[in-house]
Amino acid sequence: MDELIKMIQHRLITDYDILLHDNISEERLKQCMDKIIESLPAKEKELLKDEALRQKLIRSLMDNIIGLGPLKSLIDDPEVTEIMVNGPSKIYVERDGKMQLSDLKFENERVLMNTIHKMVAFTKRRVDESNPYVDLSLFDGSRVNIVLPPLSLLGPSITIRKFSKEINSIDDLVARRTLNKDMADFLVAAVKAKLNIVFSGSTGVGKTTTLNILLQYVPAGERIVTIEDTAELKLLQDNVVRLETRQANVEGKGIVSIRDLFRNSLRMRPDRIILGEIRSDEALDMLQAISSGHGGTAVIIHAASPHEVISRIETMIVMSNATLPVPIIRKQISSTINLIVHQDQLIDGSRKITHITEVKGLHDGEVLLKDLFSFEIIEESLEAAKVKGEWKKSDQAPLFINKIKRADSKFNESFFKK
Repeated sequence: MDELIKMIQHRLITDYDILLHDNISEERLKQCMDKIIESLPAKEKELLKDEALRQKLIRSLMDNIIGLGPLKSLIDDPEVTEIMVNGPSKIYVERDGKMQLSDLKFENERVLMNTIHKMVAFTKRRVDESNPYVDLSLFDGSRVNIVLPPLSLLGPSITIRKFSKEINSIDDLVARRTLNKDMADFLVAAVKAKLNIVFSGSTGVGKTTTLNILLQYVPAGERIVTIEDTAELKLLQDNVVRLETRQANVEGKGIVSIRDLFRNSLRMRPDRIILGEIRSDEALDMLQAISSGHGGTAVIIHAASPHEVISRIETMIVMSNATLPVPIIRKQISSTINLIVHQDQLIDGSRKITHITEVKGLHDGEVLLKDLFSFEIIEESLEAAKVKGEWKKSDQAPLFINKIKRADSKFNESFFKK
């Protein structure tokens, strides 16, 4: 049956070239398919009289011609968390934190490119020879990165980080052992208390998911402005303004950066500003905005550890051609950022918040950090891909304990005493 599907699909593509270019309807596709079936040998034609097989054929063809081809079944599979396409013949997936080669593939590069154009058609973005890579979001919130030849040497590359439909609350993260109950309650209180929080970690560890869940606990009366390169955050509150950067047009003009949107957001009377990710100049604007009273700011940074977060922010500000000396930069960092929530993916594939770290101030010219919660690995086996560990809690209350206590009275000094 699979060979029959491939053969009819090939006929649809070669005999009806328009399928690759126009928005063909499902009815038109069925008409074309019926003509091809009528021309098949009697044996195959007889086989397709079976209604179940015929429906399977129609569904497969709909996915490939009108939908997203072999990616559709992977996107619908709740066990798949990430999809990686390396050219038409190799599709890798991540299940339970483990990478594996799928047995699915695209018929050829032309069909793969057709799928890419369908993805981009859902957005206001473009990808072509003059703009050979792009980030975008699918209708379900999954994040997509596309790179075309000649930048991608093996053919068009697609990376899809799926939006999890199974993680809807902080309790879901606790159930998955991303963090424990004390940590969850503490972070909820920190959000309600309008602490300024940096969410850090490497690619794909779940930073955006954690931030998205915690933003549910922002009080309903507050006005929130989100700023992202590719819109992923899905807030439930009513008074939310979602801003997204804009690519340059075909003439190389019209680009709108994170920094442009951030500066404009300060004029929008925000109670909170949420930055999807900071990478460069906007780091200094962020610190100055927080210094001027914009509490409750949350940002995402790619970094390998809480200490690396501080180094990265310093580097971003220095590279933005700011004339501030490093001691002043460090003073601003230590006086504006309250918490760093760092997330990692362990060798067993699990994603965990490994550090909730307080930014305590300056000591001998260095930004002083203190872990309030940390994950301690007791035993790990690379060969068996197993990790055993536990979260440790600090015995010292943070400097902002009174702010937290106003949001939740149980987080007082005694909570951190052993």
